[in-house]
Amino acid sequence: MQRHGQRSSATRLALLLTTPLLVFSQPLLALEAVISGVDGPVEENIDAYLQNIDEERYTGTRLEGEIRQRTQEAMRVFGYYEPDIQVDVARTPVMVRIQPGEQVRIEVLSIDIRGDAERDPPFEEAVDDFPLKEGDPLRHAPWDRLSSRLSGLAIERGYFDWGFNDRRMEVRPYQQSARLYMDFDSGPRYQFGNTVVVGSHIDPERLKNMQGFEAGDPYLAESIARYSQRLGETRWFSSVTVRPRLQTAQELVIAPPGGGAAWYDSATASQPQRPRLSSAAFASALSIGQPPTNRLPIDVTVEPSARHQFETGIGYATDVGPRLRFGWQQPWINSLGHSLNHDLYVSAPEQRFTGVYNIPLDDPLRDSYRLQYGIRNLDDSDTRSLEGTVEIARRWQFDNDWVQTLYFRTTYEDFTQGGLSDQVWLFYPGIQWSRTRAEPQRFPLWGDRQQLSLEYSDTVWGSDARFARMTGDTEWIRTLGANNRFVGRISIGAIETDDFDKIPPSLRFFAGGDRSVRGYSYESLSPRNDDGRLRGGQQMLTSTLEYQRRVRGDWWGAAFVDTGDAFDDWGPEDLKTGAGLGVRWISPVGPIRFDVAHPFDDDDNDYRLHFSIGPEF
Repeated sequence: MQRHGQRSSATRLALLLTTPLLVFSQPLLALEAVISGVDGPVEENIDAYLQNIDEERYTGTRLEGEIRQRTQEAMRVFGYYEPDIQVDVARTPVMVRIQPGEQVRIEVLSIDIRGDAERDPPFEEAVDDFPLKEGDPLRHAPWDRLSSRLSGLAIERGYFDWGFNDRRMEVRPYQQSARLYMDFDSGPRYQFGNTVVVGSHIDPERLKNMQGFEAGDPYLAESIARYSQRLGETRWFSSVTVRPRLQTAQELVIAPPGGGAAWYDSATASQPQRPRLSSAAFASALSIGQPPTNRLPIDVTVEPSARHQFETGIGYATDVGPRLRFGWQQPWINSLGHSLNHDLYVSAPEQRFTGVYNIPLDDPLRDSYRLQYGIRNLDDSDTRSLEGTVEIARRWQFDNDWVQTLYFRTTYEDFTQGGLSDQVWLFYPGIQWSRTRAEPQRFPLWGDRQQLSLEYSDTVWGSDARFARMTGDTEWIRTLGANNRFVGRISIGAIETDDFDKIPPSLRFFAGGDRSVRGYSYESLSPRNDDGRLRGGQQMLTSTLEYQRRVRGDWWGAAFVDTGDAFDDWGPEDLKTGAGLGVRWISPVGPIRFDVAHPFDDDDNDYRLHFSIGPEF
């Protein structure tokens, strides 16, 4: 008996464990039905209404009634209120034969906008866009969308006392007519009030200069969102909250007994009942002694970000091999929002240390002064260079996202290029225009980047070389559909001087490598001297055309053609060309690119591998 009891317990336990598995392993049953008599959106809506019926749960009569009821509901939204529906549940699939009858038509259509919104263009546009008119067949969806659109506009545009005086749909199926009434009262439009900043270690006036609206301007939720975004972009704060201070009677009134939510009634059932003010009485009490105002104070609550932030990065590229980066950032160092950033970069051919001291002006994200300094050591192929640079710059960002930078740079460079050595001091002003747009940032499916720089140096003010230099870059990314991505790049450069030997390697032009002409090693394309060593060029032109196709998920294939060179005299015969195939993987640390490229103008190499990590921009 004991063993039998053990076997019975084991059997029950096995059934308990396996029954849920058997249940979930069975496919969910859905009703299969053939619908006739209607087509298009009406048929699709009926099919959607019938999808989640499990016919195993119904008897034949109940199933027939359920199908008929759901079919009627699905047809009403298109104005069919008296269809003749025949359901045959004895067949598989179920047959649903419909004679839709006449559509209900709109006899009366009355839409009124009252309050300050009556003359607000977005509300006028919402009413003008309503697609139905008297005499049209009734459809529920446009009516519901209009109601939602008006209420959404009210919240977005500061009509916080909005409401519907009337919103009804009277349908007379026996007359095939409908009467639609919508009376929307927006009430007054609220305005921005004074901005109150809490928790800021930065001068509050500096934050208020970024808000983009003034006290007394009409309220816009978009302005609040944009202000919050701009505060976050300063990197001064670890958290930012911007919201209007709503103190309406609807917000503050205590629900009367029996009028609260179910959870509230349950939670307070044991509490003694006390008299409460009605909403009307409470609103009257609030108004006593208070002048009427429609201005909403804006509360800004922020928390400072860490004063010292550190970043490390490890990467690899065919051009430079393994590389290490260490960043030390101080997003704020005083109440004016000044910042200081340092960056250390180390690879086999290049080591550099740079710093940027940023002084924001009235609009910190758009206007600033910058002091940049750095030291760089380069030992690559025929180039040896030790360079120190100090730069003072004034930066403006315009409403069209173009950035203009006016700068004055001084550089000392001790170099050897192609066997010739020199040391030069250079003092030169420059101006740069740039713009970068990308969506999304990590792996853009749409974006472009432009940059143009002009620089001039003259011995008149003590510089060791006289030159005029220009560089320009443009890159475009466009996507066709969801799986076809196109990338195009063009880079140009030119320098005009009467003593090219005095121009340091950092200002000469070289081509070739992962970001230039693939199939050729890093900066291996340039004019050579009589000993066959690279000397750098006075002009440069490179271009890229690349097509990428999504293979699966985050994996893309690529085909590309690169052409370009660095040279002293312009001429298309001087351009070198490489082409090949590649793979792109959108990894958690950024896009990873692997390319195999064939150089058409290099007899010593059949192909070259290129590997890099990081976005195009």
